[in-house]
Amino acid sequence: MVITIVGTGLIGGSLSLALQEKGFASNVIGVESNTEHAAKAIELGLVHKCLPLTEAIQASSVIIIATPINAAEQLLPIILDKVSNQVVFDVGSTKSKIVEAVKNHPKRGRFVATHPMWGTENSGPSAAIKGAFSKKATVICDKSHSDSDALEMVEKIYALLEMHILYMESTAHDMHVAYISHISHITSFALANTVLEKEREEDAIFELASGGFESTVRLAKSNAAMWVPIFMQNRDNILDVLNEHISQLRKFKSCLEKENEAYLAELIENANGIRRILK
Repeated sequence: MVITIVGTGLIGGSLSLALQEKGFASNVIGVESNTEHAAKAIELGLVHKCLPLTEAIQASSVIIIATPINAAEQLLPIILDKVSNQVVFDVGSTKSKIVEAVKNHPKRGRFVATHPMWGTENSGPSAAIKGAFSKKATVICDKSHSDSDALEMVEKIYALLEMHILYMESTAHDMHVAYISHISHITSFALANTVLEKEREEDAIFELASGGFESTVRLAKSNAAMWVPIFMQNRDNILDVLNEHISQLRKFKSCLEKENEAYLAELIENANGIRRILK
């Protein structure tokens, strides 16, 4: 099968590798606005060639939108204008805005809104890796708005990737990812900025940074071009999460100010309850 991947970075490139390895994609066409990324994607075998959007759509059976979500929101109506019976799906981290952008489009049914729950702090074609999605979760949103054959095709693709499929409404999805993904990135960015502001000795950071700090701040290496649109599109949910997070931080601050060891222990022990969920 010929597929087109619009955006040949971490997610798009890793999807291409997986679908080629599984024998699903016999030919992968890339659509890439960055000429250096296009050349690198071809060099790494992520795509067989890069074409302009219209030519790529006409040559393909499946179109995957793997650009930053602000670009995906703009591209989706254009892509749906050009498809006949092809299947289109996206892999963005927020869903409400992109679903809203095509809710009245006559070819809305050819689109399936999805979010594979995998990623790293790296970006670009060189970040693509094999075996990225196996045993991870993926979310399909608002499935009743997609044509049955389009939905079945996307379900087949994620089954081939050995992913666990969850179904949600787009608004519920955006609320949940604010808590389990987006707040983690904001916290990591803020912690990195705190350390860079207060710890002027770069050698000390390098020498003393332990596994705990490194794992907590790893996400701070993520690309602003991807995360600024995510934060802005999911602004209301993230603000709600941030308010609660700031409230929790104030509790820890108060314990230290008042030397309240008992309540500090209580806060930590309450947090230990996450073990029930994350083994």
